[in-house]
Amino acid sequence: MEFIKPGTNIPFTKYRRVAAILSTVVNLAVLALLFTKGPELGVDFAGGTMVHLKFQQRVSIPEIRQALDKVGFADSVIQDFGQDGSNEFMIRLEKTTGELGALGEEVRRGLDGQFGRERFEVRRIESVGPKVGKDLRERGTWSVIAATIMMGAYIWVRFGVSFGARFGFHFGLGAVIALVHDVLVTAGALMLAHYEFDLTVVAALLTIVGFSVNDTVVICDRIRENMRKNRRERLESVVNRSINECLSRTILTTGTALMVLVALFFLGGGVIRPFAFALLVGFISGVYSTIFIASPVILLWERGKK
Repeated sequence: MEFIKPGTNIPFTKYRRVAAILSTVVNLAVLALLFTKGPELGVDFAGGTMVHLKFQQRVSIPEIRQALDKVGFADSVIQDFGQDGSNEFMIRLEKTTGELGALGEEVRRGLDGQFGRERFEVRRIESVGPKVGKDLRERGTWSVIAATIMMGAYIWVRFGVSFGARFGFHFGLGAVIALVHDVLVTAGALMLAHYEFDLTVVAALLTIVGFSVNDTVVICDRIRENMRKNRRERLESVVNRSINECLSRTILTTGTALMVLVALFFLGGGVIRPFAFALLVGFISGVYSTIFIASPVILLWERGKK
């Protein structure tokens, strides 16, 4: 099945400079946001206790806060959770695992006096100590960095065998730049959407790295095949033709994945929504970066040769 007719020649490489400027501006803005404001860290990384509540009737955040004030949780952070009208709330507390058993009873006691025992449900309580949260945060960051570097090294070795270490390096360099771009764009979107960074978001970022590099490898393989068939053709023309030949495959694979993610985002509930949102942004960014960033970097080799 093909969405793009054979022989289509969309001049993708013609717009690589515009794409490079746009991507640089976006990435610098995300970096500035990361170093100034910083991401909203979940319990996994920041430490503390999270209580997930489900009410049978419509309640407001001030009413919940009033109930928690009576049991000494005046400084708790209360947020809407789930879809509109679901009456689900997330409560963030500074207390940790040492008081987890009594903590649930204290929260229940405060809510019982305000709403009645049958009017709400404590769906889950998660607690992480500050030291463990810091360790998880560091490990999560390094896992994303290591995955990105290893993917670039793999592509360098794979294509360096066929065209030499120098040409393979440009393949790998393009992949790493594209992956860094995808991770930063996804992180920026999560911060703008006010989603917390936790272990599920790290899993989403690692998935994005794998998905994006897969599309890059497919297009780079086609570039390698076309270079062998047409040794006298300009490299820019080969790159552009290879992208066009893989366009139907890119639309099909990414499109089917996005349909599943849209369903997860709207129907999966509040717990899975940040994960689905991160993958939605990352997969779309991955297609863009493969076409306009990873592949055009290969053209640096032609210029270097001249």
